[in-house]
Amino acid sequence: MSFWDAVKSIFVASPPPEKKVDLARAESIIGYHFKDQSLLALALTHRSFTNNSESVNESNERMEFLGDSVLGLLIAEQLFADHPDWHEGELTKMKSLLVNETTLAEIGKDIGLNQHIYLSAEEDKSGGADRSSIVSDAMESVMAAVYLDGGIEAAKKFILKVVYSRKEMVSTDSSQRNYKGELLELIQASGKGMPRYDVVSETGPDHDKTFNIVVRLNGQDLGHGIGFSKKEAEQKAAAEALEHINENQD
Repeated sequence: MSFWDAVKSIFVASPPPEKKVDLARAESIIGYHFKDQSLLALALTHRSFTNNSESVNESNERMEFLGDSVLGLLIAEQLFADHPDWHEGELTKMKSLLVNETTLAEIGKDIGLNQHIYLSAEEDKSGGADRSSIVSDAMESVMAAVYLDGGIEAAKKFILKVVYSRKEMVSTDSSQRNYKGELLELIQASGKGMPRYDVVSETGPDHDKTFNIVVRLNGQDLGHGIGFSKKEAEQKAAAEALEHINENQD
């Protein structure tokens, strides 16, 4: 190597090393032993990790899609069975509290699953393991992985243990308010139509986006929200809209 090649090598950054995840430890946290451990590895792979990895090119985004449906079905089934006296509105509210991003992220952090997500070096350094959208997505993806590997009963056992068991705690947590649901109910009761959520802007790279969303009613802006996921931004926009409506009613 020439002198100048040696000098240049000092200033050219080498690719960040792939993050090592203890899948056996992750299985212990989940309480399920995978027949096909590659499903768990995929469920824990954030899209940022694929950007710098030479061996991994698929993230958990498709798994998240499936896990969201599995979670919703099993939570709805259990609520339906446990509360024959609840009407549709009560069932819907409780379900939304149990399956929302905030709840899933808190659970993921409580059980320590967030420390076993494959992240790029940059995302990991910027606190990605504690970002609600990332942890929530990983939780849903793991539910899909358990379902694919062990079937509906295995998924149900996991979901009832880690999510449904927190029903009473979540129902009394004021931070778990479903602002979108409250706004929808308020507007529907007034007969003024349906709120619409529009993305004003998206900034940042794919693995670290920030969303700016406005909620509108009949062309009028009611509230704005900014978040690291569309769900978070929509909730904040709905919260601001509710505050705006309540102030005008006083």
